[in-house]
Amino acid sequence: MTEPSPNPIIAHTLSAEGRGMQASVPGDAALMERVQARDQQAMATLFDRYSRLVYSVALRVLQDAVQAEDVMQEIFFQLWKTPDSFTRSRGQLGAWLAVVARNRAIDSLRRRKPSDPVEEVALPAPTNLASEIERNVLMEKVRGVLQGLPSEQQKSLELAYFEGLSHSEIAARTGDPLGTVKTRIRAALTSLRKGMEA
Repeated sequence: MTEPSPNPIIAHTLSAEGRGMQASVPGDAALMERVQARDQQAMATLFDRYSRLVYSVALRVLQDAVQAEDVMQEIFFQLWKTPDSFTRSRGQLGAWLAVVARNRAIDSLRRRKPSDPVEEVALPAPTNLASEIERNVLMEKVRGVLQGLPSEQQKSLELAYFEGLSHSEIAARTGDPLGTVKTRIRAALTSLRKGMEA
């Protein structure tokens, strides 16, 4: 009998390498194709990309961090087990995951408080959910622009904006002159701004 596939989400959460993953990643469609082929790294990348959105939607419904995290893990593990549950005809993956998170959280709430009518639960306003999804789509566009940057610019920008390092800290980390770091970040921001306006 074959052993069941390991849970890539838990493995990724425990992996220091996963937490340091580069921002240069494929789009959702390519990642989902790799997930269907049982690629754990692709699943971990999707988890990085959408776990905060899924968790925040669940938390707004449940008002309980532990249960919201359980819902988030359950959704991504289900996506890993049955990736065919999502198809492109359902729209954007982020929007679909947000809806699944809301529905799953409501189900969890019903189990937790069966005597409370669901209508009395304070749910996030549709505009808030739409804002979350719009932000996620924006981040996807940013990632696409980042992929086209030279590797040195990309690395400097990631250290500055994803790790919060100052220019001098980046220079110390990379061993590059401070002026070079500033020039790279300025050029990267210019390219990013042009890419977002396109």
